[in-house]
Amino acid sequence: MNIKSTLLALSTAAMLAGGAAQAGELITNGGFENGTVGQLGYNASVPGWYNGNGYNFLFNATGADTTGTISEYGPLKLWGPGNGSDNGLTASPAGGSFIAADGGFQIGPISQMVNGLVPGQQYTLSFYWAGAQQYGFDGPTTEKWVVGFGSNSQETAVRDNLDHGFTGWQKETMTFTAANTSEALSFLAIGTPSGVPPFSLLDGVSMTAAVPEPSTWAMLALGLGVLGFSARRRKAGAA
Repeated sequence: MNIKSTLLALSTAAMLAGGAAQAGELITNGGFENGTVGQLGYNASVPGWYNGNGYNFLFNATGADTTGTISEYGPLKLWGPGNGSDNGLTASPAGGSFIAADGGFQIGPISQMVNGLVPGQQYTLSFYWAGAQQYGFDGPTTEKWVVGFGSNSQETAVRDNLDHGFTGWQKETMTFTAANTSEALSFLAIGTPSGVPPFSLLDGVSMTAAVPEPSTWAMLALGLGVLGFSARRRKAGAA
């Protein structure tokens, strides 16, 4: 490889690495703190997010198993210590409000357009999620999230949930590659069975440019070393 080609390769790698190191948070209202408690699209909304006709809700950090909320079909709560189930239902590690989406009835995603992306750049998505159940219904359930980013999608593992249960919160991390400067990020709850019903909880959504792999930094260091050695040889030859 000649010096011009080496410089071009190093410049490209440096721009990608620099962009990954400097990029900030890309998600708007990822903690769902700005919003109205209730059924999204019916009596509630969450700024920055679009509800795709799903039976999705915004709950306060506390109260999901006590005061609950109002849906188009009447009051709605989740099973928890406040209504007779010692299942450990708590607010997420991110704190504050959270999304609860029915994965077995009238399912539809919540989504947000993510802007300021670099095509070809990898981005790290992280979020907290858990499985819960609607108060007043009995039986075990399963819950998961299907996460879309542009034309690509990934899924969380399926969580098995006991009768009147709560799976506990866990942190999920995924990596996506941007194809365009703007991509739609979506979360679709999927659960079984439809009559129980299963609810997938979501909070603390964050997306940033992925940290460069160690090999990228190694390539930069090696390339700079090669350029320095070549420059010294050219200087010596000229002398």
